[in-house]
Amino acid sequence: MPDYPSARAGLEGLQDPTGVTVLPAPVTTDAAADRVAGLDALERSGRTEKGSRGKRVWRSAWPKLLAIAIVLLAWQAVVWAEWKPEYVLPGPATVFQDLGDLITTGDFWSGVGVTMTRAATGFALAVLIGTVVGAAVSRFAPLRAAIGSLITGLQTMPSIMWFPLAILLFQLSESAILFVVVIGAAPSVANGLISGIDYVPRTWLRVGQVLGMSGFAKYRHLILPASLPSFISGLKQGWAFSWRSLMAGELLVIVPGALSIGVRMQQARDLSEASLVISFIIVVLVIGILIDVLFNAADNALRKRWGLTGS
Repeated sequence: MPDYPSARAGLEGLQDPTGVTVLPAPVTTDAAADRVAGLDALERSGRTEKGSRGKRVWRSAWPKLLAIAIVLLAWQAVVWAEWKPEYVLPGPATVFQDLGDLITTGDFWSGVGVTMTRAATGFALAVLIGTVVGAAVSRFAPLRAAIGSLITGLQTMPSIMWFPLAILLFQLSESAILFVVVIGAAPSVANGLISGIDYVPRTWLRVGQVLGMSGFAKYRHLILPASLPSFISGLKQGWAFSWRSLMAGELLVIVPGALSIGVRMQQARDLSEASLVISFIIVVLVIGILIDVLFNAADNALRKRWGLTGS
């Protein structure tokens, strides 16, 4: 066997005084150091996650708070300028005081309950009808050629135009309001689903064919889940149309015995109670914002599930 003097000398140099050979310690590479540093950074980020969450909430909240402050200041400035008498345009302090007194009454919450029941019922019917129509139009080309443009036309049509026909068909009843809510929201839901299905990647459809998907199973397990982002956008837009249609309906169609938000607002206008009118406007605005927050939460959850959110 060949002799390697240099190697033998190196090993002899590693012997301790007792004659036991000591092997050199493993060399730490740069890659291993980077991995250790990465784990340390991950551990530190986990410890600071709670603190950074509060900072993120504040960064998201302060622009909204600043916008509210600017609106209130501009409102108060108009009142100070005496552009209109204070009984016609009261200041923020008067309005919020009356609003605080209003929300402590049972009649107010009863009216909110009537309005939200109408909104939920009308929107649910619009989602059901819009989903069925959107799925049918996206599946059958002749049907799309026949009514595809009609759906877009209905979506752009002002919902208040339907109320004269609704009153003729259903008189002054809940059905008249629900008719306008549904016909105002369903086209947006249908268009959202149609757009989502149109933009499903062709590769996914081919994969579905390889897996043996066809008919209803293909729509249930592949096409509908893939179209969810656009469908949620359509639902959000449909809710906006249904909410506006409902508010217009409650102001125009006074159903006996149903004291909704719109009816109470109309009564306040008849009594020239401007503060209460503005209070109900704020209530409608707040409800709309809260529903929009729910839709944004659903959209963010879907994006996070699909890995579409930023780091």
